[in-house]
Amino acid sequence: MLYPKNSQPLTPQLFQNPTSEYRGTPFWAWNTVLDGEELTWQIEQLKKMGYGGFHMHSRTGMATEYLSSDFMNLVKTCVDKARAEDMLAWLYDEDRWPSGAAGGLVTKDPKYRARHLLLTRVPYGQQYAEMENLIKEMSGRAENGKLIACFDICLDKNGALAGYSSVCDINDNINGTSNASNNINDDTRVSQQSCAKGSSKGSANGFRLYAYEEISLPTPWFNNQTYVDTLNPKAIAEFIQITYERYREAVGQDFGGVVPAMFTDEPQFSHKRTLGYAQDENDITLPWTSDLPETYKAAYGESLLDHLPELLWDLPEGQPSRIRYRYHDHIAERFAAAFADQCGDWCEKHGLALTGHMMEEPTLYSQTAALGEAMRSYRSFQLPGIDMLCDWREFTTAKQAQSAARQYDRPGVLSELYGVTNWDFDFRGHKLQGDWQAALGVTVRVPHLSWVSMNGEAKRDYPSTFNYQVPWYEEYPYIEDHYARVNTAMTRGKAVCRVGVIHPIESYWLHWGAKETTAARRNQMEENFLNITDWLLRGCIDFDFICESLLPQQCGLGDITDTFPVGVMAYDVIVAPELETIRGTTLERLSAFVDKGGRVIFLGNGPKYVDAAPDNRGQLLYESAVQVPFNRLAILEALKDVREVEIRDESGVMTDGLIYQLREEGGHRWLFIAHAGKPENADIPYGQMLKIKVKGSFSVAQYDTLTGEIRPMKAKVLQTSQEADSWTEIVYPFYEHDSLLLKLERETAQEVPRETSYESSQKKSEECAGEKAVPALIDLDKPAKKYFLDPVPVTLHEPNVLLLDAAEFSLDGEPYRPREDILRLDNILRRELGWPTREDSAAQPWVENDTSTPHTLGLRFTVHSELTIRGAVLALENADITEVILNGQPAGKPEGWYVDK
Repeated sequence: MLYPKNSQPLTPQLFQNPTSEYRGTPFWAWNTVLDGEELTWQIEQLKKMGYGGFHMHSRTGMATEYLSSDFMNLVKTCVDKARAEDMLAWLYDEDRWPSGAAGGLVTKDPKYRARHLLLTRVPYGQQYAEMENLIKEMSGRAENGKLIACFDICLDKNGALAGYSSVCDINDNINGTSNASNNINDDTRVSQQSCAKGSSKGSANGFRLYAYEEISLPTPWFNNQTYVDTLNPKAIAEFIQITYERYREAVGQDFGGVVPAMFTDEPQFSHKRTLGYAQDENDITLPWTSDLPETYKAAYGESLLDHLPELLWDLPEGQPSRIRYRYHDHIAERFAAAFADQCGDWCEKHGLALTGHMMEEPTLYSQTAALGEAMRSYRSFQLPGIDMLCDWREFTTAKQAQSAARQYDRPGVLSELYGVTNWDFDFRGHKLQGDWQAALGVTVRVPHLSWVSMNGEAKRDYPSTFNYQVPWYEEYPYIEDHYARVNTAMTRGKAVCRVGVIHPIESYWLHWGAKETTAARRNQMEENFLNITDWLLRGCIDFDFICESLLPQQCGLGDITDTFPVGVMAYDVIVAPELETIRGTTLERLSAFVDKGGRVIFLGNGPKYVDAAPDNRGQLLYESAVQVPFNRLAILEALKDVREVEIRDESGVMTDGLIYQLREEGGHRWLFIAHAGKPENADIPYGQMLKIKVKGSFSVAQYDTLTGEIRPMKAKVLQTSQEADSWTEIVYPFYEHDSLLLKLERETAQEVPRETSYESSQKKSEECAGEKAVPALIDLDKPAKKYFLDPVPVTLHEPNVLLLDAAEFSLDGEPYRPREDILRLDNILRRELGWPTREDSAAQPWVENDTSTPHTLGLRFTVHSELTIRGAVLALENADITEVILNGQPAGKPEGWYVDK
């Protein structure tokens, strides 16, 4: 149980000083030669920053052998230190990422290596224009596989399949091919020869397509091995045996205690691709595993191999391909069952939570390409997670994970955040990015990254760092305390959410064909997906996505009443956002819901297909349900009777820049409100007076997450003729970096006085800025632009620094070459020596095990100064093997450290 204190009421003491489970737990990048004494010291620094734990994350640069005795002893040392510091030690299941290969230890065995299906017009042995080299996507022509099918293809003038036939070339020795003919328009069998005869304008033309099952090529990123076959349950069982069991042997006694979870990072399958134009001749790869034809046939009773062309080209006249739909469904199921189900089952059996995040969660396209669908895998995560990079606002990503966490009654959602935000991303950015995620259910924050070392390339590993190397690390509790206090409240009780939205990804699968014929429709579907998410959240209508593939296990037909149960959640309204196809199991449940008096709203058109086959039952349900145009105003108006929160600005306009989460705990509720976007100008604070209305009669207290103070607020109950329709109104000034946490106690109609506090606002500013803070002119009851009218003192935190980033250079005593940037000259010399360049991937030092230094580099810096500088100090890496000369005089011996030890 991640939050055991939630079984008791939230005390002022816990809110003021939250314990470790409510606090952030950063990715602690093990990226160098590891030393136990250094690691325990850094744990102390992480605690000073306000963190409640750390993820022990093997990262590029690690020189200690992964999963070795030395490595596991360091893990034990850190777990022991976490226990001593009342912190949590979170495990990470891979050397770098994505999870599954165990740093190449699994895929040393070829039978466990990732596979893909290569569809090509160019058979093995013929000249090919260019061999693709795709490290991260694990796809590309390898010419190491076997031919499993071959087809004669005919396309019509629109790029759709006019016909195709499975053929057996005597030179190809295709085993098990059925020579099936698929004449799309009931014409006679189309052969390669008859296709080629067509020469009139607009007639069909033909070609041969070869299908090979290939194995991914080794790459340095996987330590000179490959990624794992995530569709193969035996391969993932081997991954669990090598990795998870190794951790259990070392620290299994702490599972569920000091060690709460195992983080899995970006599992995926070989990415799906599509053609650009239907007539393009380039290769296409799709995810595959050796027994896929057998399991597909067992699931659907038909051959997949006989119909492979339908995975690339559309059928004529807009007909859906059930083969294509079923392929995407089956790949998604094989992936979820092999990876997430096995890892999650192991964790549950051993008292550990499976957490982490999938690859490419945000869009219909990205999920289809890398996962099939994200939500299907969440069924086995005890703590679903997301990846939020670059300060993006991926509401779809967060809402999918939040929905699964709610429906499966998980304690919260984890987020790997702040990655790739760079060095100038300040506390304001940290707060805004964390706030909107907290409103969408994130309770475990995993800042990316906290480097053990900044040496070499590590300092460019998706900065900034969240460790002692940054100048603000001792001030960071200001941020961490804020989120810990939010979590003490927002991990409690159960979400108040009355709307369920059918996830539209299965309709998207129908259009996974050549972009020439499918891109316009797919783009519209993406826009609809993003819009329905954005419109509802910014319109303050909370909702959960419903995953069709999971619904039969989450919703029994006999459990449906005038509310629609999905796991532990129950919804008053179900929204179907312009689905083209709907599952028969979903249709059956929605029909039962309508029969029991439940409300189903169809946005736009109703489904024409059931399980991707023409069927009028979808239209019959559509006609019996509520039909609403697919636009923002119509949707919000149709859902106004299930609204729980309404927020308007001082002019009376309903806001579209705020989002919220509402939770029910016993006789009270918790409401958290946050900004959905970023301010137009973060340097000019601007506020507005908000009128916040919450359905029901409540007295209100503000839980100030920045100070830990709790104070009553003025609240007015707006009574109507029926008690159930009463609303509580709070007026509150809200600035561009604010968030608001309220406790709502059920009351009869009354007003509760609010403690007015210009003083508390000033105090907050002084606590943040120090004793010399200059109070700004600000009235909490009249928000406006904030101006500093007096000089603001600025004090340097550290000495002035001159970065030496360009130099003349010499290799092995050769004449010095002209001045060049350090990063560029590094790669220039690497290319000359035949070494991997800095932007290329490389195997880990623990694999290469090469510490030799066969060459000597000379760097000559020329510094012009108008002032005489005395007592200058040079900070550099690898000082113990570097000779330093200044104006002809040798420098002294290295002493101490600067920024990074």
